[in-house]
Amino acid sequence: MQMMLWAAGGTGFTFLMTTAGAALVFLFRQKISDMIQKILLGFAAGVMIAASVWSLLIPAIEEAEQAGWIGWIPAAGGFVLGVAFLMLLDSLLPHLHSGMSKSEGVETTWRRTTLLLFAVTLHNIPEGMAVGLSFALAAQHENSATALTAAMALALGIGIQNFPEGAAISLPLRQEGLSAGRSFFYGSMSGFVEPVFGILVVLIAGVIQPLMPWLLSFAAGAMLYDVAEELIPAARLGTHSNGGTLGVMAGFLLMMILDVALG
Repeated sequence: MQMMLWAAGGTGFTFLMTTAGAALVFLFRQKISDMIQKILLGFAAGVMIAASVWSLLIPAIEEAEQAGWIGWIPAAGGFVLGVAFLMLLDSLLPHLHSGMSKSEGVETTWRRTTLLLFAVTLHNIPEGMAVGLSFALAAQHENSATALTAAMALALGIGIQNFPEGAAISLPLRQEGLSAGRSFFYGSMSGFVEPVFGILVVLIAGVIQPLMPWLLSFAAGAMLYDVAEELIPAARLGTHSNGGTLGVMAGFLLMMILDVALG
C-alpha cells in the first residue's frame, strides 16, 4: 500500500505539472516558436537520458547484485524488453509527431489534432513508469532517506520538463481551431497516462518483487527509445539546431545534479 501511495503521489505531481503547462493556453494563443520548441524538446531528452542512467539503470544493477544476481543481466534484459515494448506501441498506435505531415502507426482516418495528442501521450508512458518505479523502490527501502530523495529528484526533473510539454500540446491544438477549454483538457489528459502506467507497473513490482531490477531497466529502455526515436530528431530538425543540442546538455546537467545532490 505504501508503494502505491508513494507512486501515486510522484506520478500525480508530474501529471499536475503537465496540467499547469497546458493551462498556458488560457494566457497565450500564439504557437511556441520553432527555436523554443527545439530547446524544450532537447531539454526533455537530456532529462530522460540522465534519469535513465542514474535513476533507473544504476539502481537496477545495484538491486540485482544485492539479490545475489549478476547485475548486468536483468539490466540488459529489461532494457531490451523496454525498447521492444515502445517499438510495438510506436508501430501500432496512430500518432503524428510535431512538424511532420505523415502519421505513424496503423492507417487511420483520425483528425490531425487526435494524432498529435497520441504522439505526446505515447511519449509520457515511460516517464510514468520510471517515476512510479522509483517511488516503489524507495518504499521497499523505507528506512533509506536516500532512495526517497532520489525518487523525489526524478519526479522533480520529469515534472519540470512536463510543464512546457503541456503547453506544447495545448497551444498547437488551439491553433488547429479547438476551443481553449478543449485544448487545455487534451493537453492535460496527455499526461494522465503517467499515473496510470506508474501505478500499473508498481502493482506488478509489488506482486513479484524480484522483478524490480527488470522493471527499472525496462523503463530505462522505453525512455531511451523515445529519446532516440522522437525527441532528439525533432530537436535537430531544420537549420540552426544548436538550440536543441544545448537543450539536451542543459536537461542532462540538471537531472544529473538533482539525482546526485539529492539521491
